[in-house]
Amino acid sequence: MNLATTLTDLAAKATGMTPPFRLRAWDGSEAGPDDGGPVLWVRDPDALRRLVWRPGELGLAQAYVLGEIDVEGDLADGLRRLHRAAGSVRASTGLRAGTAAIPFALRHRLLGPRPAQAGPEAAVSGRLHSRDRDRQVISHHYDLSNDFYELILDPNLVYSCGYWTSTDPGYTVAEAQLDKLDVICRKLGLGDGSRLLDVGCGWGALAMHAAEHFGTRVTAVTLSQRQHRFATERAKTRGLSDRVEFRLADYREIDGERFDAVSAVEMGEHVGRHGYPGFVKRLRSMLGPGGRLLIQQMSRRGRFPGGGPFIETYIAPDMHMRPVGQTVDLIEGGGFEVRDVEAMREHYGRTIRAWHATFEDRWERVVDLVGETTARVWRLYLVGAALAFEDGRMGVDQILAVVPDGYGDAAMPATRRGLLGEGA
Repeated sequence: MNLATTLTDLAAKATGMTPPFRLRAWDGSEAGPDDGGPVLWVRDPDALRRLVWRPGELGLAQAYVLGEIDVEGDLADGLRRLHRAAGSVRASTGLRAGTAAIPFALRHRLLGPRPAQAGPEAAVSGRLHSRDRDRQVISHHYDLSNDFYELILDPNLVYSCGYWTSTDPGYTVAEAQLDKLDVICRKLGLGDGSRLLDVGCGWGALAMHAAEHFGTRVTAVTLSQRQHRFATERAKTRGLSDRVEFRLADYREIDGERFDAVSAVEMGEHVGRHGYPGFVKRLRSMLGPGGRLLIQQMSRRGRFPGGGPFIETYIAPDMHMRPVGQTVDLIEGGGFEVRDVEAMREHYGRTIRAWHATFEDRWERVVDLVGETTARVWRLYLVGAALAFEDGRMGVDQILAVVPDGYGDAAMPATRRGLLGEGA
């Protein structure tokens, strides 16, 4: 029996299922279905030692990040097969699997100390969702490098789900992002002289779009120093500094100011499970009757509300996502009337696929900038995230709410077409 066949048999005994792809071992031997699909290549036995210490998603991800395992062929297809097969996996509790694995582990020196840290894992400390810890989390993800994000995103550096209004092959992610910015501004009813607070403003695209195309005066906040410097300089270059103020601040530090509208685009996932009611209450305090709130936010069902062990370890620690209905309840419980909820799940799969295509086209430049280990983290992240939205394991929605005036007058159009200025 060759090495690959042994590994396949051990995996089947441990999980109760036959691996859904072909496997290649470090000695070159292969086993498993030969259907033209992806091949999982175990390049280094250290990958198995890592799985002993970290079984499941995180161990596999760490081994991939370090190049101890690789996927030959379509990575997305490999992850899709793995996820679908995982639904039928049973945890190994029988003596048979353990007994069979011990001689193999001894022969290949797989029993030993915990492997070293695998790549750029997040290192954050302090009380969960304290202001200091939140700054550390944002810095880990967004302060990687502006140059890095410029390699992946559209020219306006919009790092959130686009709004795809066309199926034309020539329609680009840059156009989808501009259409998204426009939709947000229209739903919020922005116009000349109106005041917008943009919470978690990223590199400032929404704030500058609202100022330039809708005549809005914008206050925009971010915890990322790199984003703040970039957005401030870009606003100056575009002649928008008199209408847009970028603050390096936590939204909790804004006190006593009032706005006509508030936006929070994919920021609410970072305030935490227990912090969300306070988040909504704070935003409500900044709006008077008729003031509008637009939250674009990811949702998730299942046992990983934070996005899963890989995301928590490498990409975005401390996230919390919930089903969209629960978020709507929390927004209404904070004193808002929810007027519109628009599901955009399919839009995110398409957005991330566009980012990933650009990422692969510029792979060598990405590696030169951040190193191969970090590049492999992001490859796995982009491919896995697109699949999560495409398979329906994650969603994203635009939730529009208004502060009621106490007399039933929402002071806004009664239809989505009206909100977008398209007539009744």
